[in-house]
Amino acid sequence: MRALGPGSVSSFLKIILDVAYFIIIAALGGGALLTVVALLAYGFVPEAFQQAATKLRLEGDVSFGRLAALAATLGLYGIFYLGSLLAILSRLRMVFATLTAGDPFHPENIRRLRLIGFVLAAMELGRYLLNAMLLAIAPDLSWNLDGFNITAWFSVLVVLVLAEVFREGARLRNEAELTI
Repeated sequence: MRALGPGSVSSFLKIILDVAYFIIIAALGGGALLTVVALLAYGFVPEAFQQAATKLRLEGDVSFGRLAALAATLGLYGIFYLGSLLAILSRLRMVFATLTAGDPFHPENIRRLRLIGFVLAAMELGRYLLNAMLLAIAPDLSWNLDGFNITAWFSVLVVLVLAEVFREGARLRNEAELTI
């Protein structure tokens, strides 16, 4: 089976990326709507806060402000995370479109891969920020967010190195076109 061009593995993966892209768009819209509805519901139905506090096993201060801050933080992080995934998937779709067209070393792929690497790094930094915010809002809860993730940072480095490989491939292709 071929790796590039129409009917290749890359065209099959492009279809999967297209489906995932639209699922993330729907999830992003649903997550934003759910965050707004949850905050409004908590504002109009104070008993919901007590039920949420019981389910989360919160101890100590279970005030409206604390739970609203917790809900807003988690909701905004979810929107940030899904938006980041959407940015990554949209760039991957563009990369795979060039692969399907048989042009892997398209100059735009360099920028696309770099952006993917930077978004992956931002997602990991966002996870650290989320952990700090959750600890500040509810220090008595045990959040299951691990610290330093070597796999995430290794992935960032791999994507950035791949961008440089694509840059070198584009340069070599350009030189070959000039010599013909």
